[in-house]
Amino acid sequence: MVERTRTLGFRVAFALGLGTMIAAGIFSLSGTAVYRIGSSAVISFVIAALVASITAAAYSEFASVYSENGGGYLFTSRTFEEKDLLTYAIGASLFLGYTGTTAFYLATMDEWFFLFILPESVGSVLPHGSVGIAAAVLLGTLNARGTEESGTFQVIVTAAKVAILFVFIGGAINFAGPGQATATFTGGFGSVIGQSTDILSIAALAFITFFGFSAIAASAGEIIDPKNTVPKAIAASIVTVTVLYTFVIIAMVNTPETIAGQPRGEVLQAGETAMGKVAAAFLGPFGQLLIVAGAVFSMVSASNASILAASGIGSLMGRQGDAPRKFSRIHPDYGTPFYSVSAATAVIAGLILVFITLFGHHGVLGSLGALPTLGLEPLTGFATFNLLVPLSVVNLTLIYSRRNQPDLTRGFEMPLVPYLPIVGVLANIALVYKLPTIGVVIGIGLTVFVVGAYLLWGGAPDADELVQEAAGERQVVSLIGESGDHALPSVDDRFTVLVPVSRLERAVDHARLASRIGELYDAKPIVKVLNTVDIPDQADSAAFLDTAQERMSRLESNLAEIEGEVAADLLAEGHVSRDVAFDILQTAREDEVDRILMGIPEEHPHITEKVEYEAPCDTLFVGGGDQPRDLSRVTIGAGGGPHHTALLDLTERLGDVGSRIDVVSVDPEGQSGIAEDVEPTLAVFDDDEDVHVHNLTGDNIAATLVDQAAEHDATLIIGATRTRFLRQWVFGSTTDRAVSLAENRGVPVIVYATAEAGGYRGRLSEALFAPYRYLRKHL
Repeated sequence: MVERTRTLGFRVAFALGLGTMIAAGIFSLSGTAVYRIGSSAVISFVIAALVASITAAAYSEFASVYSENGGGYLFTSRTFEEKDLLTYAIGASLFLGYTGTTAFYLATMDEWFFLFILPESVGSVLPHGSVGIAAAVLLGTLNARGTEESGTFQVIVTAAKVAILFVFIGGAINFAGPGQATATFTGGFGSVIGQSTDILSIAALAFITFFGFSAIAASAGEIIDPKNTVPKAIAASIVTVTVLYTFVIIAMVNTPETIAGQPRGEVLQAGETAMGKVAAAFLGPFGQLLIVAGAVFSMVSASNASILAASGIGSLMGRQGDAPRKFSRIHPDYGTPFYSVSAATAVIAGLILVFITLFGHHGVLGSLGALPTLGLEPLTGFATFNLLVPLSVVNLTLIYSRRNQPDLTRGFEMPLVPYLPIVGVLANIALVYKLPTIGVVIGIGLTVFVVGAYLLWGGAPDADELVQEAAGERQVVSLIGESGDHALPSVDDRFTVLVPVSRLERAVDHARLASRIGELYDAKPIVKVLNTVDIPDQADSAAFLDTAQERMSRLESNLAEIEGEVAADLLAEGHVSRDVAFDILQTAREDEVDRILMGIPEEHPHITEKVEYEAPCDTLFVGGGDQPRDLSRVTIGAGGGPHHTALLDLTERLGDVGSRIDVVSVDPEGQSGIAEDVEPTLAVFDDDEDVHVHNLTGDNIAATLVDQAAEHDATLIIGATRTRFLRQWVFGSTTDRAVSLAENRGVPVIVYATAEAGGYRGRLSEALFAPYRYLRKHL
């Protein structure tokens, strides 16, 4: 089954939290905080830490119960299973919160690049935000390729930036002297009552720096022993960060009166880049370079953790029908939710584009004056709003869970329930009130928009609603081990062919053919026959279970007849499904099959198209007249494109075991174009294989191929045509016509479709292939 493997231990989980917390917040907010309230900034950060700790305790309890990816969305959906709109709103808000947080980190990094790293000649040309968008794409690619790699990356980068912060703190204390640094810090506190408004405002902005605890919980599905690891990692990261932030504030308070000719106030007021300039005063040019590097490390690692968390929520939303089901699809090679990561990356890049590139202080449109100016603070408000609101709901969800699900096994329990969660809700609301107004307004508007879109869409059906198992996996041709027990064969390292059947009369022929093909790759392959009963959308699936069971009995009886004829182990499984294509694809992914072999559903061509485009492996569609049996003689065309190239591997293997291969090159008489070059096709065959070339002329390529196959009593193997995206047929003109003609002539046809040409990239390439081929041939 293609699923995530838990690879992240305490060290990586701790680094996820620490790396997210030591991020743009401390580098961009410390200067602003000290400028506005001096040493009292410590109070703001402690308040933010305490508010975060309350919800972190709720997260820890839920994570000890539900050890999956998804964070607050997972906890809410498990507690309120029937409240679809509520769970969707929480998931969407958290997804926007995580992506908004990542956009804030990368936008801050972008400012550091423009001030400290990029040459002035380059910085004057590039629009602000461009570096952040590029970083978002690169980090999205990293997370799409594997969480284990990104977890190791997280540990390395987090360790580096913690070390750099210690250098900064040590440089400040050494610059001022331990005694003087302490005296300056203690003397920098103003009246707490007089500064209360500013303290709370800074605390609201600083909250985003402590939200890393949720990145740990949201990635629980990746973490080893999450019931113990998640609470420990959350507590350790919050305490560590609070201590580090306190010392950073002490360092910033001891900033000299003049820095590089600028008054202290002007430097601190710069906000997002103040710390870099202060470092130059404490440590000189090298110190500034070190802090700049630390800031970049911080923002990159925090963004990496947030993308991982956002993609986990998106994946779970797809699985539960609150997002397109593709969001839940795990990439067969990388083991990651590829579509979810891609969506998160696109949203992050879009937020940076809007808040910084277009409407920021240095933005393309923000400088016009007639339009609102956004920038980092509104972006912080947007992100924090979309975090604080769902966190309030999570606190209330914990109270509800304790009262209505008292029997749940909880590895960790939050103290003082319901009182402490209520305090958490009130504190979160108070922080929302202190956020930048324009950021909150945009957050509310976008949340209302996505909720409205969901109401219009209605959501995707849950996977459990689409497919229901009617009969578990059964072994038809039994293997009896030394103990005499019947055991299902392991499919981990054996070539497996999935054979979906709708018409039982085809099952035996298709299973026999699947075994024959599997034997080309494995001496003892596995053939799994999937018996799916299609049910109408509004029908009760339970009413079809008896039908499915009865079909399974017939199927097993039929398949048992070929015991001894095939080398493969035969398995059979029965489902009832509202979406047959989804069932086929889901089964193929879960079982990690190597090939799919199925008939062409004449009455439901959309099934063929969906399987071909989205299958995780190559697919063979069987059609035409008689069913192909031994494949002792096959006919192929001389073509091009990925489907034709992929089928050559199959035919070359057939040639290795003695099959005769007829390669037909057709010069399309009376049509535009010339015959395909036969040499690339012949190049895959060895000299000792029985291969024959037929150079023919005909006004119809499909008819000529079928005629040749009929003349030699051969099976026609043809690739799915790449131009089908431009036409109304399932496979494309030549392939569809060949299948239709072969049915009338009694010629068996196998249409070969490779997974390499699937997905949106495959669709785009097919749309462009026809004009490309025309230009190549004529120009």
